[in-house]
Amino acid sequence: MAQKPSIPKGTRDFSPEEMAKRNYIFNTIRDVYHLYGFQQIETPAMENLSTLMGKYGEEGDRLLFKILNSGDCLAGFTDEELREKNALKFAAKACEKGLRYDLTVPFARFVVQHRNDLSFPFKRYQIQPVWRADRPQKGRYREFYQCDGDVVGSDSLLNEVEFIQIMDEVFRRFGIRVCIKMNNRKILTGIAEMIREADKITDITVAMDKLDKIGLDGVNDELRSKGISEEAIAKLQPVIVMKGDNREKMAVLKEMLAGSETGLKGIEETEYILNHIETLPLAATLETDLTLARGLNYYTGTIFEVKALDVEIGSITGGGRYDNLTGVFGMDGMSGVGISFGADRIYDVLNQLDLYPADSLKMTQVMFVNFGEKEATYLLPVMARVRAAGIRAELYPEAAKMKKLKVDPYYNAVQVKYAYAVTCHKAQGGQWRNVFLDIGYMTKEMLGEDFYRWLYTAFTRATHRLYIVNLPKEFEEEGE
Repeated sequence: MAQKPSIPKGTRDFSPEEMAKRNYIFNTIRDVYHLYGFQQIETPAMENLSTLMGKYGEEGDRLLFKILNSGDCLAGFTDEELREKNALKFAAKACEKGLRYDLTVPFARFVVQHRNDLSFPFKRYQIQPVWRADRPQKGRYREFYQCDGDVVGSDSLLNEVEFIQIMDEVFRRFGIRVCIKMNNRKILTGIAEMIREADKITDITVAMDKLDKIGLDGVNDELRSKGISEEAIAKLQPVIVMKGDNREKMAVLKEMLAGSETGLKGIEETEYILNHIETLPLAATLETDLTLARGLNYYTGTIFEVKALDVEIGSITGGGRYDNLTGVFGMDGMSGVGISFGADRIYDVLNQLDLYPADSLKMTQVMFVNFGEKEATYLLPVMARVRAAGIRAELYPEAAKMKKLKVDPYYNAVQVKYAYAVTCHKAQGGQWRNVFLDIGYMTKEMLGEDFYRWLYTAFTRATHRLYIVNLPKEFEEEGE
């Protein structure tokens, strides 16, 4: 008995309809990146493990998909090494390559490797799959797409302003109401200094970042479990529960962090961004969120996160400023800022809110029925003209009768909407949204008063659009 086909856990097949929806997402994001002058790059699915290892922490190293060396991957192993059954040692010797974990580290490698060919600041975007050996669960896959945009080689905060505009424009085009949350790593450092727990900044911010999930009491309990003093927790409460608009929050923070040079610098950067954003039209809500952390070991300045307002789901976009993207590859001082759109979560939001435009699915627009060999031969040049006009058309390959066609699963799968083929004489008194007029069989000898009478009738049957197909060249007026 043949084995039932399957795919690896954490991966997915996508149907034509699903692919149409995904391409709508990718194309929308791609168009907005192009609008802001970003250039597309791609990097290989696999990288040298020396590029990937040690860049994501211990857990990240564990979740990397490693690729066995081609040929005899056991060559060079001693019997003692094999009997040891040490997975890490085995992988270090038997695997030289791995599937990329994200798009950022390969991008950093790309910048360093091609630095003599690039002009800085360099604005790049990348839409490609990544792989993680994570435990598959709802909303978490082992293979998924990232849609990254980055600017490297510039310290200017105008880049942050522009990324807010990009996020706003993308979600405006999708029709998704969002809140763009913003914070700054320097502010978080200042808060940790204020409560005299600077060495525990990661523990503090990780706990604060969970406020929406576990509530204030849960955050405080987690802080206690990390050894944060009751005095420090008490000082932290006004920050965690701070209310007011962006300006009010900045005013309060200036007083609270007056003794922290780093904290005041973070406030200055945030106010610079707010000053510029306030001069621009913005559909999204922009909110400074002092509990937002997003991987503090990675970001060094502004932090972004986007939440959908009408759907309960995690962040659908995130990013921020990092001061030394390329330092791990020996090229120091290359600051950058970037964002990543979560295509899979955006897909779920658009599905739940039913926001896909009707024309985004790109299905067949016109299906020609094949009633026989003679009819098919006649239709082929007609279809060529229809396609030349940019209309998606198909010819059913098998000869069939109309009654059977209407219940045919193929026709139903491509969502064919049936139309009528009638003579001009029979069309009198009726109107249709779109009309296709075929006069390819007409000759000059057939032109006369009756022809022009019927031509007028044909021209006036369409309420929206008239398509003329198979127009003889002698009917076309030559330009000067």
